[in-house]
Amino acid sequence: MLIKVKRGWELPESAVTPEEVYVNRREIVKALGIAPALAAAASVLPAGLAFASIDGVPSADLYPVPRNRKYTVNRPLTTPRDATTYNNFFEFGSHKQISKAAQRLAIRPWNIKIGGLVEKEFEIGIDDLLKQVTLEERVYRHRCVEAWAMTVPWSGFAMKQLVELAKPLSGAKYIKMNTIAESKDEMPGLRQSWYPWPYQEGLTMEEATNEMAFMVTGLYGKPVPKQNGAPLRLAVPWKYGFKSIKSIIRLTFTDEKPKTFWQSLAEKEYGFWANVNPAVAHPRWSQATEWQLGARQSDRVPTRLYNGYGEQVAHLYPKGADESYFR
Repeated sequence: MLIKVKRGWELPESAVTPEEVYVNRREIVKALGIAPALAAAASVLPAGLAFASIDGVPSADLYPVPRNRKYTVNRPLTTPRDATTYNNFFEFGSHKQISKAAQRLAIRPWNIKIGGLVEKEFEIGIDDLLKQVTLEERVYRHRCVEAWAMTVPWSGFAMKQLVELAKPLSGAKYIKMNTIAESKDEMPGLRQSWYPWPYQEGLTMEEATNEMAFMVTGLYGKPVPKQNGAPLRLAVPWKYGFKSIKSIIRLTFTDEKPKTFWQSLAEKEYGFWANVNPAVAHPRWSQATEWQLGARQSDRVPTRLYNGYGEQVAHLYPKGADESYFR
C-alpha cells in the first residue's frame, strides 16, 4: 500500500480552496450582489494598502491566476493590510511605513535588461514578458532577517522560465539582479548616499532554477503593489527576505559570484547565502524564533531550518545545515 506523507509546509486537502471556486470568485461575488459593498470597503482602506496602484496597469486583467496546490503552508495567511503596510524597501526610506511613499514609483513603461553570458543580450517589457510565461499562485512563507515573518499568496512564474528565456551560456554560474535606482524624486531613499546603490542581489544558477525560486508579479490575486516590489520581484522563501530583490530591471548572467547590496554595506553581518537557519544567530540578535505579522510580538514561534523548505533546497548546500550561511 502506498502511503503519502505530506511535506511540512503542505495544507491538508480539505483546507485548500477548490481551484474552480478560487478562479471564479469575481463572478461569485457579482452573483451574490456584494461587489458594490466590497468596492466601498476598499475605498476607505488606508493609502498604504495601495492596491489602487494597479489602475492603468495593462496586466491587471490577468489576475487572479490559478493557485498551485503544491505550494501551500500550515500557517494562516497574513492579512493584506499587514503585508502591504509593513515593508522594507530602503529606496523609499529606512523604516517600515514606506507604502505611501512607494506610490511615487512609475511602473509603466518597465523594461528588464537581460545580459552577460547569454546567447544574445536583449530587453523586454514586463507586459511582453508576462505573455511568454505561465502564471500561477503560490502560498509561501516569508522570513525577514529581522526575525519577523508573514505568509502570503504570491502570483508569478517559476524563475526557471525566465532563465530558459534568457538562454544562458554554459559558463554562467550566477545571476546578478538589480533594482531600479534612477530617480531620487521617485525613490527618496536614494539620497542616502552611504548605501551602495543600486540594490543588488544574486543567486547561483542551481538556486535560480530550483522549483522554489519564483518571480513575483502579483499578490492576493492582484498585481503586486509598489511597496511590495512591483512590477517584478523575486521570492526565494528558504532565504532571508533581503535576498528577495524588488522592482527588478536587470538580470546579468555571470561566472563570478556577485557582491550583494548588504554584503557591500556590512559583510560581517550579511553574506551571500543567507539561508534561514535558527542555529546561526545574526551577530546582533537570535534567529531561533520569529514574530508573525498580525500576532503579538511576544507570541513568537520557532524558526525552521530553510524556513521549512529543506526538502526542496537542502541538497543545494552540501556542507550541511550547521554552516554559517551569513558568510
